[in-house]
Amino acid sequence: MKTPLKRLPIAVLLALLAAMGLAAGWRLLRQPPLPDGLIQANGRIEGDHYLVAGKMPGRVAELFAREGDTVQKDQVLLRLDAAQVDARLEQARQAVIVLDAQLKAAQTGLAMLRKDAPLSVQTAAAGEALARSQRATALANAAQATRDATRFKRLAESGTVDRHRYEQMELASLVAQNQADAAQNGVTRAEKQLAQARLGLERIRVREDEVAALAAQRDQVRAALAEAQSVRDDLNLKSPAAGVITTRMADVGEVIAPGAPLFDIVDLDRLYLKVFIPANEIGQVRLGLSARIHTDAFPDEPLAATVRQIASQAQFTPKEVQTPDERVKLVYAVKLYLEANPQHRATPGLPADAVIRWKEDVPWVKPQW
Repeated sequence: MKTPLKRLPIAVLLALLAAMGLAAGWRLLRQPPLPDGLIQANGRIEGDHYLVAGKMPGRVAELFAREGDTVQKDQVLLRLDAAQVDARLEQARQAVIVLDAQLKAAQTGLAMLRKDAPLSVQTAAAGEALARSQRATALANAAQATRDATRFKRLAESGTVDRHRYEQMELASLVAQNQADAAQNGVTRAEKQLAQARLGLERIRVREDEVAALAAQRDQVRAALAEAQSVRDDLNLKSPAAGVITTRMADVGEVIAPGAPLFDIVDLDRLYLKVFIPANEIGQVRLGLSARIHTDAFPDEPLAATVRQIASQAQFTPKEVQTPDERVKLVYAVKLYLEANPQHRATPGLPADAVIRWKEDVPWVKPQW
């Protein structure tokens, strides 16, 4: 008589469990399916990742962002030690200043030479032409004076003219010859002045070569300055896009190698929900279809999305799907990209349900799980 009394609670417990199971199954059977034209699925929200790595090696001097921080495009995340680069940068700046001054002085001298040299040549050439003309006149005068002196000498010897007249002509001949000699000396001086002026034209070409060499040297130093500035800029690691830092792999004082990943950033304006559609339903899904994404935090504020990617090959349902019977089905991965993310309320890793509409005239409904 004692045994039935001990077994009674177990029987009652089994009966209660059976009744609960029947009730749950009845509710499940009564739950209406989605209308034809809608497909529901679930998954986790993911995003486009940006892996930030530095081009230059160095020691981390300052850190401006950590995990969970929201960053903007081109925001400085980390700064490497720049002492050596700053020294080279300052040296290049000073060299550019010196070469700029030297080049400016050389260009000024060249401009003056270009202005004065041709005028000097023109003036010297005119002086030489005048000297040659004066020499020709003086030589003609001297020849005439010599002929006159010779004639008057014969006349004086024959007694036709007095000797005083002859002596005047002889003196005039000597004066004319002296003038001819002076004119020849003037031509010689004019030729030297012209040759000197023409050397000025040669100096223009030499000075042009000097200016070109200084300009090339200045440009080379400027290129070195630009390279040093580029290296200096690369020591400041900036965010390639707006988003949230999900992973940080460096800290102040650490020495990093070039190309080493330092930050992982997710773009909150380029999020998508990755879902898995069974093989018997994938035929209705196509690129460009509209979808609605529902989250537990905002169940009455679905996010609009669009089918942007459909896997070309089927796979078994991933392990993160809840029920064992669903995990043995063949499914296709589909990415639903959010059209907008107001207030960035959707974040990577957030579980969400989706409804894909493949018939335009079917009204939207909430997922029914």
